[in-house]
Amino acid sequence: MMQPTPPPAINLPDVLEEVTAAFARYERALVSNDVAVLDDLFWNSPHTLRYGVGENLLGYGAIAAFRRDRPAAGLDRTLRNTVITTYGRDTATANTEFVRAGSARTGRQSHTWVRMPEGWRIVAAHVSLMD
Repeated sequence: MMQPTPPPAINLPDVLEEVTAAFARYERALVSNDVAVLDDLFWNSPHTLRYGVGENLLGYGAIAAFRRDRPAAGLDRTLRNTVITTYGRDTATANTEFVRAGSARTGRQSHTWVRMPEGWRIVAAHVSLMD
């Protein structure tokens, strides 16, 4: 009988600190519409995807085009219940809820982050809204 693979080390302090900083950088870029930083934080690959509230973006090019063409108004938001979890030294998830002023809806955002040679990059993202 095969022995199960032991789980990776969860939330190694130095890795958690790195991913938390990358997530904070993403959030600052998002609310300030810093498209260059947003583009930098997504893995430049046709395998990268972002499922949004009203769009399914497959590949880095589609994600970059969306960011470039998106209106820059009304991006401020308040985060709550943010959970960042690292798995070993090279993989992490970041999940958060958000609310925007004047909206009764709760947003949800999920990222999968992977350590690439150039640093931490988002390889998959999902954004949804609920009433």
